[in-house]
Amino acid sequence: MTPDLSVALVVDDDPAVRVIVCKLLQGFGYQVAEASDGRAGLEALKVRHPGLVCLDLMLPEMDGYEVLELIRRTPELAATPVLIMSARGLPEDRAIAEELGVRAYLQKPFTPTQFRAGVRQVVGEALPHRRPS
Repeated sequence: MTPDLSVALVVDDDPAVRVIVCKLLQGFGYQVAEASDGRAGLEALKVRHPGLVCLDLMLPEMDGYEVLELIRRTPELAATPVLIMSARGLPEDRAIAEELGVRAYLQKPFTPTQFRAGVRQVVGEALPHRRPS
């Protein structure tokens, strides 16, 4: 399955965070899918292979680290760009994420400017239809 670079998946158990992140991603031109827990996030990944995953670490059902490990172990998903968004800010949290191939780690709360920079760090110039921000 080829990734759909115009789709982003937001996996976060906080509905308010999902609303904000989805609006920001839509501003970049992404179509956005959402999941409120780790298992639902993995199912969404299998149905629609997104070009970007915005992933919280503290999730019900399956935490973000487990989701990330499964993404990296699944050949067709392994190269999927992942942006971590978490309230966990310990150096070891960042180190584990980096070991699992995460290029950007945003500590909550973050600003829209920080989020935009994190997305650009993860996907580079592969943004769908960028609008001026």
